[in-house]
Amino acid sequence: MPYYKLPSIQRKKLKIVFEDILLFNNIEYPFKVHRINKGQEPEVYGIDIPEFLFKEYVYSSDDTLRFLAFQIAFLQWVVTWENKPKIIHLHDHHTGLIPFMMTQSYQFEVLKNIPTVFTIHNARYQGCFSHELVHLIPDFNFENIGLLDWNGAVNSMAAAIKCAWKVTTVSPTYMEELQHHANGLENLLIYENGKCTGVLNGIDVDVWNPETDKYLIKNYKVTNVISGKKANKNELCDKYGLDSEKPLVVFIGRFVHDKGCDLFATLFSKYLEEWNVSVIILGSGDKRIEEDLNVLNEKYEKNFHYESGYNEPLAHVLYAGADFLLMPSRVEPCGLNQMYSLRYGTIPIVNMVGGLKDTVVDFSQENGFGICMDECTIATLKEAIERTIQFYQDQKKYRKISKQIMKIDHSWSTSANKYKQLYKSLTH
Repeated sequence: MPYYKLPSIQRKKLKIVFEDILLFNNIEYPFKVHRINKGQEPEVYGIDIPEFLFKEYVYSSDDTLRFLAFQIAFLQWVVTWENKPKIIHLHDHHTGLIPFMMTQSYQFEVLKNIPTVFTIHNARYQGCFSHELVHLIPDFNFENIGLLDWNGAVNSMAAAIKCAWKVTTVSPTYMEELQHHANGLENLLIYENGKCTGVLNGIDVDVWNPETDKYLIKNYKVTNVISGKKANKNELCDKYGLDSEKPLVVFIGRFVHDKGCDLFATLFSKYLEEWNVSVIILGSGDKRIEEDLNVLNEKYEKNFHYESGYNEPLAHVLYAGADFLLMPSRVEPCGLNQMYSLRYGTIPIVNMVGGLKDTVVDFSQENGFGICMDECTIATLKEAIERTIQFYQDQKKYRKISKQIMKIDHSWSTSANKYKQLYKSLTH
């Protein structure tokens, strides 16, 4: 991974395992590789190129140069390994040129027979840049430049889809969706369909565990989920002046168009007063959305609260104290929040896209446990909230499902086994 100037990385004890010079754009840049977590599995290494990566931000306007330098430095390190990796697994466009360089760049040809797997987390961001920067890629046979090109530009994600041995996404449904909506890569993914598969992400069930979660007011498990959730809900309602007898619906996330949260201000302005429900929203992003929600804070203080920013301790309490989690995403490659909510006995309200479709079944169906929409609009959100309120009135059914969903296994074990099978298919 890139060695960023972030507290979470800087606090680690580091050991330098490799040093070299990166010749990039005819300038020499010394770089190091740090082992970040000695003695832990899996081992994590940070590639330290101070001029490019040692920043207090992860993404910026100069990402093309930063992540191209990162990829080249990574390969310079790997070619020195006495025991080469059996598989190299790459994620998103930031590493998308590695399969190309492994198979086409003369400098790295010793790596060309190592299988590569490329995972698409979000096809919206593809790492495109002008052909004028192609000279920054280590020398290769220029007759194969078509492997880099898509729609007249170098496209890192497209190059990875073409050159990787296998391509995965973070849910089966998202892989299906990408053949229809992939920000211009639809035809390529249809063409390469034979090497594509979707594998649902998992969650860390040790971090997200209501029985041991250090942030909760009261810990709980399946046998006492009702009292445990009630204690956390009471804390939230007391803190924000809400009625704990009403169903509590929460949203946790970034304010971007894909998440559907641009509809909240209109939705709640129109209908909140007539609904018997309390709402808490935690998040930040689009400033217009933040401003609109701050207005609602003042207008509906008895049944609405907006908390700006990222707040992990509060997020944990919200998952535990909420009755329902709202996720009306227009695009959701996998989604983790709905898995967290299930783990904490909180019923998800979702739009049926991507990983949400793979993890939530509407309670109207056999063995169903969630509230599902077929699109993200004011009308479907209104209907979903009204179904939520009605559903909550049947406390016997609500409590039964709350216990039921805590038993659903979304740990990494299932996902890891599927990747293990995928790896075996490449090495045997």
